[in-house]
Amino acid sequence: MKAIPLAEIQRAAERIADSVLRSPLLQFDVADAPCQLYLKLENLQPIGSFKLRGAGNAIYLADRKQLAKGVWTASAGNMAQGVAWHARALDIACHVVVPDHAPQTKLDAIQRLGGKIISVPFASWWQTMVAGEFAGLDGLFIHPVSDPAVIAGNGTIGLEILRDLPAVDAIVIPYGGGGLSAGIASAIRAIKPDTRIYAAEVETAAPLAASLTAGQPVAIDYQPSFVDGIGGASVLPEMWDMVSSLLDGSLVVSLDEARAAIRRLALRARVIAEGAGAASVAAALSGRAGAGKVVCVVSGGNINLTTLAGILTQASPYT
Repeated sequence: MKAIPLAEIQRAAERIADSVLRSPLLQFDVADAPCQLYLKLENLQPIGSFKLRGAGNAIYLADRKQLAKGVWTASAGNMAQGVAWHARALDIACHVVVPDHAPQTKLDAIQRLGGKIISVPFASWWQTMVAGEFAGLDGLFIHPVSDPAVIAGNGTIGLEILRDLPAVDAIVIPYGGGGLSAGIASAIRAIKPDTRIYAAEVETAAPLAASLTAGQPVAIDYQPSFVDGIGGASVLPEMWDMVSSLLDGSLVVSLDEARAAIRRLALRARVIAEGAGAASVAAALSGRAGAGKVVCVVSGGNINLTTLAGILTQASPYT
């Protein structure tokens, strides 16, 4: 599949309208920015992440019989919260397989929403996401990335961006597994195909950049960091055709640039972003997304307070 049909994204928007926030698009007035910068604030969703959209669309599309044994997902934290949030609303069970480096703030949120956590080593977690199965779990599996219903739900962000800023020149989207960027790009390409659309990755976990260079999905040496919401060991094979055809490239930022973007957002815009959510802003501030009206998707704001405090008090030449 090269793209999610626009009609499916439009139906997803209607389906989830009453359960998600239509997040604001605000101009980020940074004097030294190389473009007119706008922030799509998905960190303001009830769970602090865009994942509420795709999770909701997938769950509300499912037959009630499919939901009888509950739902489960494999997630570092944000998709887990999205699935748990909707499961709680429907009063059904929710299990979450998480990597053992998942931040405590996200784990606490999952439990607060009623999700039951199963922690496994990163390699086992990645295999669970690839295979879509885990011993002992037989409820409805909601893939955090490649489920077409999840991608369609994510694509509703693209519809909102175009309504609020029809003249957008470029959009920068944090890249984890590709579900967010593929959804947004599917909507944008159908309505305003000349818009530049970039993924944002960090240097310690940039499988898309490596795969685009190689012309095929490749594995990388994934290194965990405070940027826990994006990055993986490889591009999921089932996502390759979609992301390679829809995106104009991947903009890779350093961890220092990501930290600096978190500080700028907090100090100049009063916006709290996690590392993944700030990566898009870091990429745009570097100038690599080009000039004109550039929208950065701030995908989430679920960052450990100790991590945030350390970043805010750390001096950096990028600030």
